[in-house]
Amino acid sequence: MSTTTPSAPRSPWRRYLDIPLIWKMAVALAGGVAFGLATNLLGWQDWALPVLEPLGELFLRLLRMLILPLIITTLIAGVAALSPQRLGRIGLKVLAFYLVTSALAMTVGVALALAVSPGAGLDVPERGQEEPEPTPVTEVLLDIVPADPFQALAEGNVLAVMFGAVVAGLALAFMLGSADDRVRESGVLLKRVVDGAVELVFKVVRGVLEYAPVGVFALIAAVLAETGTDVIVPLLRLTAVVYGAILVQIIAYVLILALFRAPLGRFLAAAKDPMLTAFVTRSSSGTLPVTTQAARRMGVREGVYGFSLPLGATINMDGTAIYVGAATVFVADIAGVQLTLGQLFTVVLVGVLASIGTAGVPGAGLVMLSLAVSSVGLPLAPVGWVAGIDAILDMGRTMCNVTGDLTATRVVAGTERGMLGDPDRPDEPPTGADGGSVRDGSGDPGVAPGQG
Repeated sequence: MSTTTPSAPRSPWRRYLDIPLIWKMAVALAGGVAFGLATNLLGWQDWALPVLEPLGELFLRLLRMLILPLIITTLIAGVAALSPQRLGRIGLKVLAFYLVTSALAMTVGVALALAVSPGAGLDVPERGQEEPEPTPVTEVLLDIVPADPFQALAEGNVLAVMFGAVVAGLALAFMLGSADDRVRESGVLLKRVVDGAVELVFKVVRGVLEYAPVGVFALIAAVLAETGTDVIVPLLRLTAVVYGAILVQIIAYVLILALFRAPLGRFLAAAKDPMLTAFVTRSSSGTLPVTTQAARRMGVREGVYGFSLPLGATINMDGTAIYVGAATVFVADIAGVQLTLGQLFTVVLVGVLASIGTAGVPGAGLVMLSLAVSSVGLPLAPVGWVAGIDAILDMGRTMCNVTGDLTATRVVAGTERGMLGDPDRPDEPPTGADGGSVRDGSGDPGVAPGQG
């Protein structure tokens, strides 16, 4: 007769860890909304905000702490998995996709905001603010190549760090394909170190996300505690415009996927987790581990997602472009300014170019908004009002950003031979752009067997 030993009771911390992250985020969001509204109505700001703001700021700092390690490790690993020839093709396709969809998103946001006029009925504050000068495009482009890589790391210059990571990954790809045994073996060793670093960073990210419910609760509660009731209706209109435009953009993604004959059901099944995670964390960079897993579930190889996803987390800001376009019209409504066709074109152009230098972290859209508003001579004071609901808008636009990243990754992988496999049959060779099967690495020394 066998006896079973009763298992030890799980600790509260272990039970907390066993709860799915999505549910914890949902509870934190609902609790933050309720507590923030109660704080605003009952006048608890004096004691509540000093408690909430540090908790929220801690979460944002944890996310920012992980941005550079994520970019460096995933970009080097992704680029090293490619041959230089394939990197050129994939890079051009990914960049073209991101720029076109960002321009489309900005246009959709501006058009819908013009139709609704979300800021109608409000007056611009009399107190003025000094308008910052926009950064010249040439300076933005030159800053991509760092004069001092260590200074770029210290200053958090994301594009400069990405440039260095791409160069390092490309050099590693040449080492892996070298005819010199010593160089090739050194490359294999370095590749293992990089792959281990990727896993290490992902472990840290997963640990940080366990704190995410506390941070989300604090951020949402603080925003609603400070939002005044006088601007609630116009801000609700702006929120409706932004989320309506995001819905239109996601429909555009669906049409693009259908055009390239990508299975929509499989895409949505894999993409739902990163979409929800991006919505509640408000960080494209912080969602990178989840988007990476989603790309793997779609069958995409590391040679594509290792490049497209970190790059998209930095420069692909479709949701943020929608937000900037709609919010610029909102500010124009408040200022009583009718934007001309030339000014609207300027807003679209500046928004797309500014997205190149905007990191995928919470609140970065305010930088783009200030730049777009100042570029057409509008007052900056109403930007502070938009900042009051920035966390709410940031959720939707970050989800849109991540969805765009995954759409580009899936579409580009489907057009590259050997970069798309069947996740249900991992032992079979991947399929190429022509639908035929190919052996991993066959005819392409930059793709190692079993990669991805």
